[in-house]
Amino acid sequence: MKTSSQVPLVCLIALGTTSVFLISSRQAAAAAPEEQAVLAPVTALFDGMAKRDAAAMKKPLLAGGTLVLMRDGKPVQMTFEAFTDRVARPGTTQIEERIHDPVVRIDNDLAVVWAPFEFLVDGKVDHCGTDLFNLVRSDGKWLIANIADTARNNCPNKP
Repeated sequence: MKTSSQVPLVCLIALGTTSVFLISSRQAAAAAPEEQAVLAPVTALFDGMAKRDAAAMKKPLLAGGTLVLMRDGKPVQMTFEAFTDRVARPGTTQIEERIHDPVVRIDNDLAVVWAPFEFLVDGKVDHCGTDLFNLVRSDGKWLIANIADTARNNCPNKP
């Protein structure tokens, strides 16, 4: 049997838990637009890649940034300039990179996006892995400062 002193404590714990949940829900709802703002340069980069448009790819990138692409267990480094030149070469294949379930972390003017990806060539999965984007906010605009990724061929959706 509960004493009268135990009931208020249980009620306070329940009320406190509900309050924490409501605060967390409000913070998550408030963060969603900022997360969308962080993801916008990633989407812009992918759109530029699909068009093989070097200028469009460079627009969301911080000048002087680099990529580290893990290929067969070895890092391949290149500048954003070399990357955009390489992707922008004329070609007959259609390319598309898609991320899903991104994890976005933001601290003031610094953000990180970690997301599984699939890279498609002519609509079919060519390779997959994980993308990691480091972003900075400069003059109120999010820019990709660095990119790293893994790549493998044993993708679930690969034919």
